[in-house]
Amino acid sequence: MNPSPGHKEHPDHQVRERHLRQRMVVEWHGQTLADSSDVIEVDEDKSPPRYYFPRSDVKAAMLTRTQTTSHCPFKGDASYYALHSGDQTLPDVVWSYEAPYDEHLALKDRLAFWVEKIDGLQIKKLAASELAAGQVARSTAPSA
Repeated sequence: MNPSPGHKEHPDHQVRERHLRQRMVVEWHGQTLADSSDVIEVDEDKSPPRYYFPRSDVKAAMLTRTQTTSHCPFKGDASYYALHSGDQTLPDVVWSYEAPYDEHLALKDRLAFWVEKIDGLQIKKLAASELAAGQVARSTAPSA
């Protein structure tokens, strides 16, 4: 058991998780960094919504783990990553809870993007028509 001390000490503070059942993409200067239909939206008091993507749906080659860590009394200890593209490196703009508190185990090994620190980053929820178009495009693409 690894209960969150934050929820015990501040029972009125809300950290709401919601599994989104729609395709979402993260784009940065025309590059897709993440593409998933298994995203968790976290809506925490006094913070903007954050979107946590499974590691397997994020382009790991564009990330490098840094030495930075932080502690959230509600979710646990976070590890940070730098984002690389060409000659540009943005340190500590992606984070992950690798061993979250019990109340937030669904966030384990997911990655979130610090939108405010990444100029040009967009997180998009795709409409059903875009999802269908993407599925058709992938299914008709020539195989390698």
